[in-house]
Amino acid sequence: MIDRELIGLGAMIVFFILLAFRSPVALTMIIVGIFGTYILSLNVSFIRFVPYIKQFKSLLWENMASYELSVIPLFILMGYLASHTKLAQDLFAGMNAILGRFRGGLCITAIGACGGFGAVSGSSLATASTMGKIALRELEKLGYII
Repeated sequence: MIDRELIGLGAMIVFFILLAFRSPVALTMIIVGIFGTYILSLNVSFIRFVPYIKQFKSLLWENMASYELSVIPLFILMGYLASHTKLAQDLFAGMNAILGRFRGGLCITAIGACGGFGAVSGSSLATASTMGKIALRELEKLGYII
């Protein structure tokens, strides 16, 4: 009987070898996980390989159908729409009109625009990606970035 630690060490070695051959990470993890589970189930008499296949399809669906993962594409879509409808540029221009006259006004403008967009979207990830892209364009336009 092979110890579980040796099986785990062998699985890690196979994992890194498959990654060295440039196989996709998800596929490599699936292959190593299924074969590792199969090898571990050989030593136990009441567990067979078939229940793992049945559990795999339901486990995959339960993990991918969670609410936390379903909102990510919607936030990306919202950032895309805000970027292409000039909502973010208008918010940046409005904050620049209010805060641009102060010393370091462009930095304060970027922070204020991020705060306003974050209040509208509710997502810090969408705010950072959208307003970062808009702020870089505005900084280039005003000569701050070459």
